[in-house]
Amino acid sequence: MPAQIIDGNQLAKQIRVDIATRVAILTAKGIKPGLAVILIGEDPASQVYVRNKVKACEDVGMFSLLEKKPADTTEASLLQRIAELNADPNIHGILVQLPLPKHIDSHRVIEAIAPEKDVDGFHVANAGALMIGAPLFRPCTPYGCMKMLESIDYPIRGARAVIVGASNIVGKPMAMLLLQAGATVTICNSKTKDLSAHTRDADILVVATGKAKMITANMVKPGAVVIDVGINRIERDGKVKLVGDVHFESASKVAGAITPVPGGIGPMTTAMLLVTWPATFDVVVTENLFGDILSDEAAVLAGSLGMLPSASLGA
Repeated sequence: MPAQIIDGNQLAKQIRVDIATRVAILTAKGIKPGLAVILIGEDPASQVYVRNKVKACEDVGMFSLLEKKPADTTEASLLQRIAELNADPNIHGILVQLPLPKHIDSHRVIEAIAPEKDVDGFHVANAGALMIGAPLFRPCTPYGCMKMLESIDYPIRGARAVIVGASNIVGKPMAMLLLQAGATVTICNSKTKDLSAHTRDADILVVATGKAKMITANMVKPGAVVIDVGINRIERDGKVKLVGDVHFESASKVAGAITPVPGGIGPMTTAMLLVTWPATFDVVVTENLFGDILSDEAAVLAGSLGMLPSASLGA
């Protein structure tokens, strides 16, 4: 029996409709959520990603500020602009599109963003908060994967989850989210021996390697849920085609459910950006309007980091 296709486009559309309603309520209260996006250089893929993010914000009624800078922009000038945006009360979220040119230290740039405006959730304060189970921001791609599992009512608790790819952007935060949901998690990387032995044991298989079609049907447990995070461009017959890290045609005959590429996690990543980043608003507003309750532990952590006003903590 063919696998259930988890439609990221449809799910993302539903999320955007919901967020648009909630943003309208915020706007009526005098709060206009504002996102600043900085793009350095002319990387074609980055331009597409940034354009989609800006459009998504505008479509749901959020304010977006797109700043395009040349590839020879200095690190010092970029850090100065981030400092200005940190201090801008009309900007509630800051996103610097990665990758950056080689002469700019990505780590320094990420750490320069105020944690309460770090919409990607990459700042060390936000990564640490995620690790202890009190996230202020959940990285958008792993968060989107969790929502896709939720959309098919998959019972994560007690499931065996295997993540292929150990990046700070997807693999590691994905492991934390699955672990917190009660899964038993294994992370595989480029040095993992007998990768197939791990993947065939997975009830939930998340693949984020950047290697086109590397996971084939014989590496998938029958009935497993396969989340394909990869987006690879391959040329065939003079045309460019998008494919994932999973060989969809064969794996979909074995898996119980699978995400397609395109139309899977891609649109969900953009949609989850709209959900995760208004963490500087009052906790009650975030709880009521954005669905994901900020726990007491997270609120206390936020206060200790200066990430929320004291009134938000009930002081």
